[in-house]
Amino acid sequence: MWEFRGEDITEVNEDQEEVESNSEEDIPYDSDDDEDNDDMRPALEDLASQYHRKSDFVNLGDSNEHNDERNTLPDLFAEAEQELYFGCTTFSILTFIVNLMHIKVMCGWSNKSFDLLLDLLSKAFPKDNKIPRSYYDAKKMLHDLGLGYETIHVCEYDCALFWKESKNAERCPICGHERFKFQGTKGKKIPHKKMQYFPITPRLQRLFMSRHTSSDMRWHKEEHVDKKGVLRHPADAEVWKDFDRQYPDFAKESRNVRLGFATNGFNPFGDLSNSYSMWPVLLMPYNMPSWRCMKREFLMMSLLIPGRRAPGKDIDVYLQPLIDELKELWENGVRTFDIIDKEYFTMRAAILWTIHDFPAYGIVSGYSTQGYKACPVCEDDTSSFRIRGKTCFMGHRRYLCPNHQWRNDMEYDGTIERRPPPRILTGDEILDKLKGVWKCRVGKNDKIIKDDKQQMKDACYENNMNWRRKSIFWELEYWPKLKLRHNLDVMHIEKNICDSVVGTIFSIDGKSKDTEKARLD
Repeated sequence: MWEFRGEDITEVNEDQEEVESNSEEDIPYDSDDDEDNDDMRPALEDLASQYHRKSDFVNLGDSNEHNDERNTLPDLFAEAEQELYFGCTTFSILTFIVNLMHIKVMCGWSNKSFDLLLDLLSKAFPKDNKIPRSYYDAKKMLHDLGLGYETIHVCEYDCALFWKESKNAERCPICGHERFKFQGTKGKKIPHKKMQYFPITPRLQRLFMSRHTSSDMRWHKEEHVDKKGVLRHPADAEVWKDFDRQYPDFAKESRNVRLGFATNGFNPFGDLSNSYSMWPVLLMPYNMPSWRCMKREFLMMSLLIPGRRAPGKDIDVYLQPLIDELKELWENGVRTFDIIDKEYFTMRAAILWTIHDFPAYGIVSGYSTQGYKACPVCEDDTSSFRIRGKTCFMGHRRYLCPNHQWRNDMEYDGTIERRPPPRILTGDEILDKLKGVWKCRVGKNDKIIKDDKQQMKDACYENNMNWRRKSIFWELEYWPKLKLRHNLDVMHIEKNICDSVVGTIFSIDGKSKDTEKARLD
């Protein structure tokens, strides 16, 4: 049953039940999703055991919310012990709220509708029920778990964040635009834009502080079997092994975390950008077995960037808090408690690569994925030529072994292919190229954009490369050493191709590729 990507769960016939019963022992994917398997209480027990040392634990909530000063873990533990109402054996207070909040997010309920629902449920349930009376009370309970977020205001033109030294500024430090909308009243000021930042440090710490996930966080080194010629986990990849060779001190500690960075092109939570006018950024911990690290509860939301469309080159502005946190996790690490070994250790973390579709590749990397040199690997050696209104990319036979018979096949395009594969540039070579790229100011303010263009014109600047800017990821010490920095999300690309094929077969208006131009091409 494929029920983890938003599909409705239909009735299961007898044949399906037999197949599922036979496969349950082989694939323990759903074992933690059993409705009767309530992991909330033991998870809180793990956290409560370390309550006396809670100063070592990072707990960040919404910067615009009032932080309750109550003793969070004992109170939460007591609440988890309580029945939702007298005689209720299905839910504790906390598990009921977690499930209800999950439905709210997945179905896009408004805060007001959630308040009305809670009010109705509190009246419908027995009088001794412990249901919160408002969305604020429910959210505050979850914030006490240390899984909150920071709200950071952003310039309307994506020039800068009102963060760190600019936290209290009333105007953008780049373009001077006002931070808040004019309301004509003395009420609460409303920013033009704001993003939600979900700190990754406390989320990584909790993976080691829970007995259900701590052992999995070292699986890649202690239990993973490396079989030559088999790729079934990122640890089998040459990129992972090369990283370990480059940084043996990091690889020595099995509890250090390796992460994958994904933008909206890879979004297992559904189309959040359309539903919530946000561009999501996700992080995936790769230490776990593949079937576990790809489950939704272990994909960590890192950023919710405002806007229905991608932020373009200004994504680096939004990534500043994440990059700062990654620098700290790489250089100094964070003191973390391991529930399995009953000891503290210094946890460090690194991003191994990013995952996205091809347009997002250009946004994240700073390399233009358009034009004659659109291939980020081949760069200047890209095989391309023009057919009317389109650029065509050929020369695939050069990747074959030198003696392959297809290299001599004249029926391919009337030529014999003798060229070797293009040489892949090292990180240091790319950095040398990036030194020659004009550093434009960020943001979408028309005056600043025109001023930058005029300065480039006055300086007779010409960029013959496809590199457009130096990505913020190059600030990470290990980024130039990585063998593979960016991955293409094949599933997303296949979906686009499938849409085009179906649109062409059924002649769907606006989707068909069978156009006059295409026929001429």
